[in-house]
Amino acid sequence: MAVMRRARATLARTQEADGSWKGDYSGPLFLGAVYVAGLYVMGQTPDARTREGMIAYLRAHQNADGGWGLDVESPSLVFTTVLDYVALRLMGVGPADPGLVRAREWFLPRGGPLASASWGKFILALLGLYEYDGLAPVPPELWLLPRALPFHPSRLWCHCRMVYLPMGWLYGRRARAPETPLLAELRRELYPQPYADVDWKRARGRVAPSDAYSPHGPLLRAAHRVLGGYERIHSKRLRARALDESLALIRGEDEATHHLCIGPINKVLDTVVWHLARPGGPEVRAHLERLPDYLQESGGGITFNGYNSSQLWDTAFAVQSLVAAGPDAGTRDTLERAGRFLEAEQVLEDSPRAARFHRHPSRGGWPFSTRAHGWPISDCTAEAVKACLLLEPLGLNRVSRERLAQAVAFILSLQNRDGGWATYERQRGPRWLERFNPSDVFAGIMVDTSYVECTSACVQALAAWRRARPEAPVGRAIARGADFLRRQQRPEGGWEGSWGVCFSYGTWFGVNGLVAAGAAKDDPALRRAATFLKAHQRDDGSWSETIQSCRERRWVEGRAGHAVTTSWAVLSLVATGDADSQSARRGVAWLRERQGPGGQWPQEPLAGVFSRTCAIHYDAYLRIFPLWALALAERPASSLKASGG
Repeated sequence: MAVMRRARATLARTQEADGSWKGDYSGPLFLGAVYVAGLYVMGQTPDARTREGMIAYLRAHQNADGGWGLDVESPSLVFTTVLDYVALRLMGVGPADPGLVRAREWFLPRGGPLASASWGKFILALLGLYEYDGLAPVPPELWLLPRALPFHPSRLWCHCRMVYLPMGWLYGRRARAPETPLLAELRRELYPQPYADVDWKRARGRVAPSDAYSPHGPLLRAAHRVLGGYERIHSKRLRARALDESLALIRGEDEATHHLCIGPINKVLDTVVWHLARPGGPEVRAHLERLPDYLQESGGGITFNGYNSSQLWDTAFAVQSLVAAGPDAGTRDTLERAGRFLEAEQVLEDSPRAARFHRHPSRGGWPFSTRAHGWPISDCTAEAVKACLLLEPLGLNRVSRERLAQAVAFILSLQNRDGGWATYERQRGPRWLERFNPSDVFAGIMVDTSYVECTSACVQALAAWRRARPEAPVGRAIARGADFLRRQQRPEGGWEGSWGVCFSYGTWFGVNGLVAAGAAKDDPALRRAATFLKAHQRDDGSWSETIQSCRERRWVEGRAGHAVTTSWAVLSLVATGDADSQSARRGVAWLRERQGPGGQWPQEPLAGVFSRTCAIHYDAYLRIFPLWALALAERPASSLKASGG
């Protein structure tokens, strides 16, 4: 049919030469500012093309009130508004610029830097635009504590600990950019009173209402008092040991990730650390070579991506979508190239000295982006396994059964005690560590707990492996995963997603995980899920859900139907056995009518999210999921299981 043919051709046409799909993974509005600030500390600025592109991007995404949000669709925050203001000034925009005048008019009455979320204050301190006395302490000595303690930094979620690792080193050194006339001007622009008169200690716990998503509780405030007391009396010898240990751990991160680092924040901060620790050294040069990997042309400008890419993730989904659509002669070459990419990006060895650097074994896993990144993830590995097994009957899978068995072993090694799966590692710290979340603007960053999406993906992959290898000892893991999914289902029938917006995404995973584990179509959990989705269908047949659902943890309706959300809902109804229902048929009809003449669906609000508050863009989703939903909704029920449905 024409709609399917155009959608399949569009997806195939946008494949990269290496066989992957490499989409836009931008959206957060603080990452580019951190990049610019880090370069400035090192005495550099972006090249002319990048600078003009970043200026254009920030201008395009300034809110009507003059501020900038946490992401391109969010209301203004002091944190991002101050950082983006500073970044524009560091890139040569003058203070009289109308956009900057509007930004000052927005952030000054709200407290300016003194009321920013904590990460904003830290970056400003690094620039000499805020004093370290106004920061909550981040002593590097925490890394010297006994590893058995439940609050040792190694027990934190890896993204969290890898951000606070260089922060601790920089805090311990009181790192500060060299003084320049521009920084002196900025201090006068950012504060209504003379900089020398600011009461920094009073500002330490101050957070504007716009930025206070995760308020400071009594335990966090007590911890800050204890750490502040330690900071006043700390031993210089112990501080030196802690700085050396932090630097060793940063070096371990460099080795394991080929200087890409786990994400953009620690990438920039690690680069600054090496600039201060070994000016002009090989570490600095290696980091600077990989910084451009995070740059992204998007929305008429240039920004900093939320990862070095989402290539593996998007490619694994694209393969499943194309196989579901029924590969023809035109897409066989596409799938063959994708199979080669999947084979090339599997991690074949553990990271160097994994135990020394608090790393889970990596062998057999797949990352979110590329093998060079070096941090394999549970659900990325699971989706890659599913894709490889779907390619196998077509003669296009290049990953041997031995290597697939290693991937399955990696998945099994990550299952938590509660039966679910987290992201990069098994859960290491107790849940109460989240009470010490100091970020202000994010949630769920302290502990890598089990997620619906990761658990479902792993259950699906293990079930697919069991179909390929009936003797595989994965039954107990599948059953425990299914039990976790059942416990996470909400009474009204949906599942809350953590990495996509939100209940439509989580429910797609929840349903498919239970079906893979053997749930029958009349299973009460599946019936409740179908009822939940049908209740949220719009009059025109579509579904719509916004990022606000993640923040409020309830379904928040969008202004218009979304093709990605509708696709997730249709895919869920297909999995529950409701492909022939009026609700599914109306969703399919809406998707068909919504497709543009070129085979693409129109741009719509961001569908990804992290840490419950920040939306992020998955460019390939609009090409992958509508095709997948249409393909499965129109296939005979007997073929759905074999096609990944």
